Amino acid sequence: MADKKNKPKEPAAAPGAQEAEEKTEYKKKSEQPKDEVGTRKGCRRYKWEFKDSNKEFWSLGHAEVKLISLGCLIGSLIMFTGTTVHPILTLIITMEISIFIFFIIIYTFAIQRYVPFILWPISDLLNDLFSCGFLVGGAVFAIRSRQTVPPNYVTAVVFIGVAALFALVDVCLQKKHFKGKKVKRNVLVPPPPKEPEKPKPAEKTAEEGKKKEAAKPKDTKAKPDAKKGEADKGKAKGGKK
Repeated sequence: MADKKNKPKEPAAAPGAQEAEEKTEYKKKSEQPKDEVGTRKGCRRYKWEFKDSNKEFWSLGHAEVKLISLGCLIGSLIMFTGTTVHPILTLIITMEISIFIFFIIIYTFAIQRYVPFILWPISDLLNDLFSCGFLVGGAVFAIRSRQTVPPNYVTAVVFIGVAALFALVDVCLQKKHFKGKKVKRNVLVPPPPKEPEKPKPAEKTAEEGKKKEAAKPKDTKAKPDAKKGEADKGKAKGGKK
């Protein structure tokens, strides 16, 4: 008892030190990898997706190519305002302008990261191919449909051709997404059924031996019980006599 009284009490941890430890533990838990999404959720995940999507969109050259094509198409529309133009040309140009704006918005605001069921690189590749074909066809049709070609008309056709050329350049840039990736075959084929595992012979013999050993004492106990029963019956018969 005296030893317990004389022992000095341990000093309690300061509240500031506890808070510092909790903060360090929280920071360790909240640390996320820079190259991956990790366990980010909500606004933190969107910020990371927004930065990563814009970094990829601008560094690989897709943004520059799409903006040049968009500027050329808008310039061709402006040049066509002073002359009579076939409605098919205006339809093709406005359609391509809307599609280019759509993809620029998708990649700028990282919407493609939240819609994973659409293969965005393939859809963008197909869009570039179709837009190149439509614009080249529109330029050829614009030249053939006019007998007299004013200078404004010529510059508009040149802008359409430049937009088609940069759409083809974007097709070449899209190939970077498919390098080093192999097509997975037989993805939808179900796996073969698993055969039930057969027990090993050594395990069988061990189990049989255990069963025999467990059954032996039961038989030995049953025999004296039967003898006792016969003896009791004999005594009962003798008493009746």
